[in-house]
Amino acid sequence: MTMKMKQILLTIAAIAALLPAAAQTKPTQKEYADHYQLLVSKLGQVGLGIETHLQKWGRDYPDDLDMLLGKFSYYLTKSMTTTLEIKEGKRYLGNAPRLSLKDSLDNDVNYFEVTTYDDELFGKATQAIDRAIELNQNRLDLRVFKISALLGYEQDSPDMALSNLKALIDYDGHSHPSWEYPGFVSDKELFPSVIQECCYAFFTIGTPASYEAFKELSEKMLSYYPSATEYMSNIGSYYLVYKGDSKNALKMYNKVLKKKPDDYAAIKNCVLLARKDKNVKLEKKYLPMLIKVTPDETEKATAQARLSVLK
Repeated sequence: MTMKMKQILLTIAAIAALLPAAAQTKPTQKEYADHYQLLVSKLGQVGLGIETHLQKWGRDYPDDLDMLLGKFSYYLTKSMTTTLEIKEGKRYLGNAPRLSLKDSLDNDVNYFEVTTYDDELFGKATQAIDRAIELNQNRLDLRVFKISALLGYEQDSPDMALSNLKALIDYDGHSHPSWEYPGFVSDKELFPSVIQECCYAFFTIGTPASYEAFKELSEKMLSYYPSATEYMSNIGSYYLVYKGDSKNALKMYNKVLKKKPDDYAAIKNCVLLARKDKNVKLEKKYLPMLIKVTPDETEKATAQARLSVLK
């Protein structure tokens, strides 16, 4: 090789080294996704190098759904700090204590997991999921991811989660989108069943604000799905559990039973209500119905024994 040829090759190599990365062949979306999954499997959701990988992926494919979900997961997880704290009561935000000890007076001291969030990182997570929703309007699971994140973030005062759910119910009621939820059949039952799971999440939090949100969402769903008995039952449970109002609770459960005479949950709640109020006449009315519909043989035998005693 002549000196001239060596100089030419060195010049070409130097120029190639100075070329921007965009001029080189970039990884495919699948290659980015596969490498991300490998990093997460080896290092966890917020392992070293994952944020850099997500940023490169985002520069090359800014609308890639897997990338946006990766950013959402990364920043949401990164924003969370969990500690053990002493709280009064047997439950905190619907959860049992992680540790229970005794003090010097033999009283229970309950330690609960308490999660706090970094606002800036949580904001980056919501930006990512908002963009994913914007690009995939019919993906119901993406909306649930956001609402679940908001529920965790807001804890005992779920105002933003409630607002997002109400807007989602209105969108469904007015636009009737063809919802998609990977892993589930996309039929007419999909949306009501998903919203019922969200309602249950509010109910289990067990704070005044979450109970009110539970009722408000159930009433809103009934305005669009007037025959959906699960939401009537929800309102009955609101009155029974939160308000201690047996009269209105029973009224709602009986509305359910007019539409679905074999509704197990409504019948079981009526039995519990009657027992709570020591209303023998009412309990004797609903026990035979419970015996008929319960799928649990032990519960059936217990109900039969209880009915025998009452007679």
